[in-house]
Amino acid sequence: MSTNYQLFQRALSLMPGGVNSPVRAFKAVGGEPFFTAHADGAYLWYEEGNRYIDSVGSWGSMIVGHNHPAVRAEVEQAVTDGLSFGTPCPAEVRIAETISTLVPSVEMVRMVSSGTEATMSAIRLARAATGRTGILKFAGCYHGHADSFLVEAGSGALTLGVPSSPGVPRASSDLTLTLPYNDLPAAQQLFTECGEDIAAVIVEPIAGNMNCIAPLPGYLEGLRALCTQYQVVLIFDEVMTGFRVALGGAQSLYGVTPDLTTFGKIIGGGMPVGAYGGRRELMEQVTPNGPVYQAGTLSGHPVALAAGLAMLKLIQTPSFYDALAARAKQLCDGLQTVADDLDVPFHAHHVGGMFGLFFSRSMPINLGQVTATDSGIFARFFHAMLRRGIYLAPSSFEAGFLSSAHSQQDITDTLQATHEALQEATRSHKHSNTATQQHKRTGER
Repeated sequence: MSTNYQLFQRALSLMPGGVNSPVRAFKAVGGEPFFTAHADGAYLWYEEGNRYIDSVGSWGSMIVGHNHPAVRAEVEQAVTDGLSFGTPCPAEVRIAETISTLVPSVEMVRMVSSGTEATMSAIRLARAATGRTGILKFAGCYHGHADSFLVEAGSGALTLGVPSSPGVPRASSDLTLTLPYNDLPAAQQLFTECGEDIAAVIVEPIAGNMNCIAPLPGYLEGLRALCTQYQVVLIFDEVMTGFRVALGGAQSLYGVTPDLTTFGKIIGGGMPVGAYGGRRELMEQVTPNGPVYQAGTLSGHPVALAAGLAMLKLIQTPSFYDALAARAKQLCDGLQTVADDLDVPFHAHHVGGMFGLFFSRSMPINLGQVTATDSGIFARFFHAMLRRGIYLAPSSFEAGFLSSAHSQQDITDTLQATHEALQEATRSHKHSNTATQQHKRTGER
């Protein structure tokens, strides 16, 4: 068996950074990533045998835990029927019916293979429907790696310090307007100046790619009113929040109806699936009904949709979301209590089973405030927790996620580890500051 170090060295010579998605490389926290051998319930086992309590859950996908028997059984059955057809299959109809029933704003839906594919398709549709070219997004929100979105992006782009990526044509970036998240007056001013040039506003209704930032009261409602007034298409990027924070997504939680919605993560049950959908008159413009072209050989993949349908069935059980939110509240309240007892500047909060933690004196509400949090302490805290068997997102700009598989003991173990890890991380911070001051004094002499 190869060691984790040996695997990573091999990977480094074959893949950029040794990974296939940048945040996995641990660049924001240092050290080398671990390679997962298998996962079950709330746990990951890495190649050399260590077990971690997983607070990432495949970036929100695993809301019922890893390798759930009901999901696995549906996948195994689907595989016996074939891996891919290239024709319509019954699962496509069933998942479309399920999504449109659970999310009433989605009158028609198109399945795709990733969240990025969903958001770029939604933008194209909005431009075609309005005859306009401008797109408004918000600093720190991440909508995939299409050219239009890599302007002040969140997630891995923010973690790696390149929120505007090389390779994006100036012509594309010039069509993307960016404002601070949670700043409604700024949006109102921009619409006054150029609202008639904007095709779409795309927003994470709960920002999950600059950690977890909830919308301020009235913010989403204000964006909805502006889009209605100026006939702009409002797109909720619910790739992360869809079916994660509530059965009907963030739009049901806040009572705001977008024109288009993008999905991913949970609708794939752990497999690569995305979707976009919304008002019928918009979706009717997509080929073959209309002129807006979009296609995909593996769209509506039968095995992936079998996993997604199984997952969507499980989350409709009574009290599922209440129980998940209660467990997340217990975790966040416990984290806050530990930090307060140790007098560590820290804030933890959750929306449903999605949570964020910040090393700061106040709760951030936008990208500028998130980037001002103490990333150094976070990195030390991350590794101190990892050594104690707790896997958090390896970046202070990523949200965390709990699943229904997390037990009371998992929360207790996480909080016990937190007490020790915070002491270790802050002790290291104090020693670092002392050494810096000593170095400065030595230099002065």
